[in-house]
Amino acid sequence: MNKNNHSLNLALLSIILLLSKPSHQALADIDVGFIIPNPRLFKAYIALQFWKLSITSDPNGFTSNWCGPNVCNYTGVYCAPAPDDPDCLTVAGIDLNHANIAGTLPEKLGLLQDLALFHINSNRFCGTIPDSFRKMQLLFELDVSNNQFSGCFPSVVLCLPSLKFLDIRFNQFEGEIPSAVFDLKLDALFLNNNKFTSSLPNNIGNSPVSVLVLANNNFDSCLPPSLTKMAGTLNEIILANAKLRGCLLKDIGLLNQVTVFDVSFNNLVGSLPESMGNMKSLEQLNVAHNNLSGAIPNSICCLPKLENFTYSYNFFCTEPLACLKLKVKDDRQNCIPNRPFQRSPMECKAFYSHPVDCGACGCLPRRPAPSTASAPTTLAAAPKHPEDWGAFSPGHLHHS
Repeated sequence: MNKNNHSLNLALLSIILLLSKPSHQALADIDVGFIIPNPRLFKAYIALQFWKLSITSDPNGFTSNWCGPNVCNYTGVYCAPAPDDPDCLTVAGIDLNHANIAGTLPEKLGLLQDLALFHINSNRFCGTIPDSFRKMQLLFELDVSNNQFSGCFPSVVLCLPSLKFLDIRFNQFEGEIPSAVFDLKLDALFLNNNKFTSSLPNNIGNSPVSVLVLANNNFDSCLPPSLTKMAGTLNEIILANAKLRGCLLKDIGLLNQVTVFDVSFNNLVGSLPESMGNMKSLEQLNVAHNNLSGAIPNSICCLPKLENFTYSYNFFCTEPLACLKLKVKDDRQNCIPNRPFQRSPMECKAFYSHPVDCGACGCLPRRPAPSTASAPTTLAAAPKHPEDWGAFSPGHLHHS
């Protein structure tokens, strides 16, 4: 059968499937040149053949054996007994990770209605996620990361009741993230390294995920107060380089099951909350490259499992001795006396001459301006004598 006839045959079969609900016998009567064991595998054959036609490059030949009736023998295709009919074999998983395939995802993939796993990370697929994916009511894991998908957030994922693992990182998705994403009963959510621009929604705390990665987006957002509602399930949270602003939540320490907390490369201000000393499970803490200031609480550096604490490129003015005893720490480019590779006295003095106000970032109500009778206060504890920055040894304070 030449390619033109093959394409025509697929088109005719597609019309039949679209306009009718053929019985097993009717499907068997369609002349495809071979016998398909059951209707589910027949639909899988149609879906996979349309997908193969949508592939423009397969340099490693992953789909070279995608022909004939035995779809369960196709590379990257995995079959299992149907959940509702153990005597009926069906396609339950697709795994084409790291195949370097280019192409698009056709609507006909929606025929894979028994699919539980769909993994195609590290390829060159482009376009969007088909709306027909909403038919995959058993889909448990969806991983389309490290491809070239674009457009708005793939809202079809909001229609997948069985979904627990969602990974769309390293693509070109843009625009707003629907707040409904955080109402899904997910265990892991990876949205990092896209072009999302929406603020973090107030209902983010509704999410039951154990892993939340939103890094390398353009949120221009404060940390929503509801974030601490995730305390019962959250183990890892990575919000690096997400254009976050404002202060860290005072009750952030409620996240006492978190092992990894990374808010580096943002525009956060203020001090590290004392409550962080309650994060007893914390192993890696990264707050580097912000505008944080004041004294680092001793309780943070005394956390029993803390191994790596990175707080470089901020404006901290003191650090407890306990911090220096950590296995891995980085305190460069701060305003800490008698420590090497710090900011210049002039830079530190200029920074501490302006009080920190979380409300100025639009995250909290702005505090009233101080009266002439009272001195301004700061949320971040300043050095006892900020006017004496010039007294610190230049040998220990280096300008960046």
